[in-house]
Amino acid sequence: MSEIPGDLKFLKSHEWARAEGDGRVTVGISDHAQGLLGDLVYVELPNVGDRIQAGNASAVVESVKAASDVYSPVTGKIVEVNEALADKPETINEDAYGEGWLFVIEMEDAAELNALLGPDEYADQLDSEEH
Repeated sequence: MSEIPGDLKFLKSHEWARAEGDGRVTVGISDHAQGLLGDLVYVELPNVGDRIQAGNASAVVESVKAASDVYSPVTGKIVEVNEALADKPETINEDAYGEGWLFVIEMEDAAELNALLGPDEYADQLDSEEH
């Protein structure tokens, strides 16, 4: 299992959120999630300007095995999407916590981040799923 970056927050459904310090949050799926999905072949991203609700499906990642909804960790407006994934969805497999990010949200309520799992809590969840 790869190292879980200490600056991220997580949903139980394996999405990560990185607060960028300017009211924006970058979102992706965890290395664990991409490993479960296998080789990704398609990514459906939201549109810039879309308003999304925390906990709602806001993107789809599709592998040779399955399609999986990606849930938003916070409520806000989409201000950027990773358009490079259209041509290279496997970037998520290669660098889930870096170049494989999915979208950036301008969040409405920073307190929503406090409800997410920290890196240690997420690691504990992964451990309990494996046993």
